[in-house]
Amino acid sequence: MTPRPVGGSQGVFLAGWLVGSLLIGFVLAPLVGLAATQSPGVLAAVAAAPDVREAIGLSLAAAFVAAALASAAGVPLAYVLARGGFRGQSALAALIDLPLAVPHTVAGIALLLVFGRRGMIGGPAEHWLGLRFWGSFAGVVVGMLFVSAPYTVNAARLGFESVDPRLEQVARTLGVGPWRALVSVTLPLAWRSVMMGMTLTFARAISEFAAVAILAYYPMTAPVKIYELFLQQGLTQSAAVALLLLVVSLALFLVFRLVAQERVATGIGR
Repeated sequence: MTPRPVGGSQGVFLAGWLVGSLLIGFVLAPLVGLAATQSPGVLAAVAAAPDVREAIGLSLAAAFVAAALASAAGVPLAYVLARGGFRGQSALAALIDLPLAVPHTVAGIALLLVFGRRGMIGGPAEHWLGLRFWGSFAGVVVGMLFVSAPYTVNAARLGFESVDPRLEQVARTLGVGPWRALVSVTLPLAWRSVMMGMTLTFARAISEFAAVAILAYYPMTAPVKIYELFLQQGLTQSAAVALLLLVVSLALFLVFRLVAQERVATGIGR
């Protein structure tokens, strides 16, 4: 069924839909090809392998932690960037976006120099705090967080910018404190953007390979495991794990979307 335009010209909408369908087909073709080459038996065998389940579980857990950390620090920073008018604001925004432009092999090497066994933070942290980043779960989270945090900041910033500051001022005139105005007025109105940023951060984190592989090749995340299977056993096994990871990720994204829609339906995200 062809979508209908909410407003504007029907012809322009249909032209946009036609041209956009080319991009949709471009995205779908590799995914359909990946699914079409796998048999249920191969998928079942791969899903039953303990090392594959551990790799996917590690990716999910580390991505959740990375998304939580990005939200805890990134959402307040996004509010500062959206509401502030300070000198250097543009430079700070560009700095946050820098991981999006840096090749992830470069990011991995840079992270290794800081969080590695002899790094500026990794070495002292391991000796003094007992916290090791190189080849550990913490290292996986650090690699994921570095490449994915900008998605949370940027999406949340756009959400906060879309909320009229005068709404906060009206709430203040009604006797609401600044923190309560933020929590009860601004954040609910920007909730959909914040949720989108968290979802994109999770998606980018779970898919990261290069930065994680350089800093923490072991324990293996799902992308690293897929790469190792490709080198050792060829395309069949690695493609099966790739499809399994795709199915798990898609299921989680659907859950996230349903949660966000439910919050909007109940009035929390309006």
